[in-house]
Amino acid sequence: MSTSGTAGPRVFLVRHGETEWARLGRHTGRTDVPLTEHGRVQARALRTRLADQRFGIVLSSPLSRAVETCRLVGFGDVAGIEPDLAEWDYGTYEGRTSLEIRESVPGWTVWTHPIEAGETPGESVEEVGARADRVIARIEGSRDDVALFGHGHQLRVLAARWIGLEPASGGRFSLATATLSVLGWERETRVLESWNETCGVPRG
Repeated sequence: MSTSGTAGPRVFLVRHGETEWARLGRHTGRTDVPLTEHGRVQARALRTRLADQRFGIVLSSPLSRAVETCRLVGFGDVAGIEPDLAEWDYGTYEGRTSLEIRESVPGWTVWTHPIEAGETPGESVEEVGARADRVIARIEGSRDDVALFGHGHQLRVLAARWIGLEPASGGRFSLATATLSVLGWERETRVLESWNETCGVPRG
């Protein structure tokens, strides 16, 4: 149940476990890269952490790394698929590291620079923010806590929007693989209750 006396549900954000591309720092948007074995170990540790938690709504990104994490954590049978939880579409930068992109665009970050038009155009930070806003609108009427299984950049944007910041402010929130974060309330004010909890399993 949500914390008594608050204006709405707490929102538990679960970033998927490690993938090979995440381990290498490659931008992984819509490419369906699977979890590594270490990523599965990480997800099982999250299961232990959330074993006694009950949710009114459980939603997952449609990408397999989030879906498998959700299943290994123990909520696969009750989770719905939410397309707006999919990771940022990096377009022409898909699969590339920041260092590789900076060879042609000095100082580039996904938070501060547009994705250059190419054969595969990507999303702007504002478009990712609009998707986050739709997810928040979908869950804000829940009377019970909510779990969202998703991705590093998209969940960071969602956290920023939860507390009323611009989407690009998500760049201030570091988020490792297989971590648990909680969005909550202080009376009627939306707050970050906890952030980037690793649940006892180190990064690979």
